[in-house]
Amino acid sequence: MDNSVFVRLRDSGQTYLYNPVNLTVKEGDYVIVEHDRGLDYGQVVSPKDKDAATQTKSKEKEPLKKIIRLARDHDLKQIEDNRGKSKEAFNTCVKKITEHKLDMKLVRAEYSFDRTKIIFYFTASGRVDFRELVKDLAKIFKARIELRQIGVRDEARLFGGFGHCGRQLCCGTFLKDFEPVTIKMAKEEGLPLNPPKISGLCGRLMCCLYFEYESYKIMAKGLPREGEHVTTKQGKGKVLSVNVFKRTAAVELEDGSQIEVSYNEG
Repeated sequence: MDNSVFVRLRDSGQTYLYNPVNLTVKEGDYVIVEHDRGLDYGQVVSPKDKDAATQTKSKEKEPLKKIIRLARDHDLKQIEDNRGKSKEAFNTCVKKITEHKLDMKLVRAEYSFDRTKIIFYFTASGRVDFRELVKDLAKIFKARIELRQIGVRDEARLFGGFGHCGRQLCCGTFLKDFEPVTIKMAKEEGLPLNPPKISGLCGRLMCCLYFEYESYKIMAKGLPREGEHVTTKQGKGKVLSVNVFKRTAAVELEDGSQIEVSYNEG
């Protein structure tokens, strides 16, 4: 368990815990792994994380699957070839969806490394009976077919992009799981409760609000709330705004003047 690493499987963004056995791997390495009755590929996305590894392992009844080897040149070529074949599979599936008149939107197609399976990701407003579609695709590609319905946050992870901060989306880089995000978290950060400003590309509340929440609560300890009445050295006043990073508050005194109050210790 001490050597366990997280690997993002294929290009889909799904992350699993793997055992590198005697291999030395680092973040960013492409690797060939055991997965779902065959070989697949992925990229190491995080170094050893004992707490996360322990939590993940406790949910699993079977031993961790293994990393077979670091990807070699011919492996990388096959991965690239698979990406090309995936585009062809995507176009074929779109045509078949139209033929079957299914109310679903195809998002992405992926081949497993050994090409024994193709996964088709789609979004839909409800349940979709795609049994006939699967039969058609299996006849065409002579491979196992999996249709996987995903949500809007998964779709954003698959396509990637940049957030309001100008950085790559958290879900497309380091986030392993989607956690529930609430409007309370935005309030804790003092953000304007304007949906376009606190929502990600997926249209849901930004994931960063979740993992920043605890830090903001810690930093906000000992600070007044916006709108709170406080007593300062210059007199009583009302808090207009709070800067948790500087640990200061802008206060309007009873005479209408405004001052900045520091809450730094010492």
